[in-house]
Amino acid sequence: MRFRNGTRADSDRIAALHTASWRDAYVGLMPPEFLNGPLADSHRAKWRARTEDASGRWLMLAEEGDELVGFIHLDTVRDGRVHVDNLHVRPGRTGTGIGYRLLRRGFAWAADAHPGRDVFLEVLRGNARAITFYERAGGLVTAERPLTVAPGIEVGEIEYIWTADAVGRLAAL
Repeated sequence: MRFRNGTRADSDRIAALHTASWRDAYVGLMPPEFLNGPLADSHRAKWRARTEDASGRWLMLAEEGDELVGFIHLDTVRDGRVHVDNLHVRPGRTGTGIGYRLLRRGFAWAADAHPGRDVFLEVLRGNARAITFYERAGGLVTAERPLTVAPGIEVGEIEYIWTADAVGRLAAL
């Protein structure tokens, strides 16, 4: 497996994996007409914009041969924390350690680029596989709230945090 920083040239591949991941993980959590409708175009536009201006962001890809098997994207938020904005592994490859390896690399980036800051992320309530993964990785629940994904689509989300001390320990593993 090869890990490398993502670039503008990777945006469509990232968007395709992001969409495939949502279509796999969010069945029953979001309407099928949304998952199979405008989602792919929305993700394509999002990743083209994000990779065009990467300032303050970090994007790491996991590849096997020519296949993108996972990615992680982090940024910072106004309160100073580091945000794991996206962590996705190709459907059929979850549970193989790719996500954990990406998360550890994300923690290493956070500890180096933003020392002393906590790292957090949000996961959709009902995404049992992701919830189990983040809890096993030491994430602590800090909030639960509603999230409007698109007009007329509201789901619950859970916020997980890793304190700066935990980030440093996990980055060093």
